[in-house]
Parts: sequence; structure tokens; C-alpha cells
Amino acid sequence: MENILKYLKEDEIKLFELKKVEKGIILYHEGDFCDVIGIVESGEIEIVSYTKSGREIVYTHLSKGMMFGNNLAFSTEQRFKGNVIALSEAIVYIIKKDKIVQIFQQNKDFLLNFLKYQSDMGKTLNSQIRLLSLDGAEERFLYYLYVNDGVIRYTSITQLASSLHLQRETLSRLISRLVREGKIVKGSHVIKIA
Repeated sequence: MENILKYLKEDEIKLFELKKVEKGIILYHEGDFCDVIGIVESGEIEIVSYTKSGREIVYTHLSKGMMFGNNLAFSTEQRFKGNVIALSEAIVYIIKKDKIVQIFQQNKDFLLNFLKYQSDMGKTLNSQIRLLSLDGAEERFLYYLYVNDGVIRYTSITQLASSLHLQRETLSRLISRLVREGKIVKGSHVIKIA
């Protein structure tokens, strides 16, 4: 995803607070009031919640150029829906809502690219809804492969299973079977249509 920070002028970038966070640090807790937008400069961030039984729900996985708080800061319900956690050492630009509105008023390129980002995230959300509406693991996996142009890059099977809302074991068995059937090719951290 394109990093919209490149559309900022030097005096505008100074309106952001630069946060360096260590792996495992929670930047914001579920239920905290959200009047900020964060843009990941480096590292990886996840937004996660937990069910009463302790099962982890990963809402989103963020890397360089991706944002959080961008939907909440301007909504009527401004509370974080999960913990915002650094999965690795990370650098994040944080800006208060009123400061970003100030930038919107002065910088049309930044505003247009912010809106493009929002629109793209809406399309991604629609894809996730469709993914969740599919019944079987194979149907889900093949749809995910399709929306990613026939190539899935992943850091671990556990992370990929979480993205597909499948159990790790189910996904591992499915991938092994699809490789045996010659439908996919699996390399190191990449899966392609055969």
C-alpha cells in the first residue's frame, strides 16, 4: 500500500508525533478513546481482540504505509475495537484528528490520497465479508488466492490461517492436498496457482 506520508510538506510532517515502539508494546487498548490516526513507517502492527474464552481475533495486520484509527477518529463511536500491538519493533507517525483536518484544508494531494486509501480499505473490507461468507476451507483459500492475483505471500501458516479465518491445521492439510493435486505451487513464504 502506498505511503501517503510522501504527500506531506515539511511543516506538515512536524504536526505528527514520531513513536518508536518495541515488540509486544500495546499502543492503544481496546475501548480507549480514539482521536488519533497512526501511520506505520516501519515494522508490523496488529489490531487484536479476545473472546471471553480467550480466542484471539485479529482484525487487521498493518505494515509500512498502512493506517489505523482513520475510520474511528471520524466516526460517531470513537473507541478502539481491539488492542493496537507492535508485532515487531516499529516506528509509527501519530497525529491528532484536529491536526489532520488542518492538513486536509491546506493540502489537496494529501486529502485525495487519504480518501483513496479509505476507498481501497472499503473494497478490502468487502472482500473480507465475501471471504467469510464462503463455506468451505478450499473455497475460501481459492477465493483468497484469486483476489491476490494468484499469488499469496505470507510470513507463517499461522498468520495466513488467521487471515483466512481458518484453523492452522485445516489450512496446512488443505495446502498439502492442493499441492499433491497440482492445483498450487508452494515455495518459501509464497503460494501460487499452478
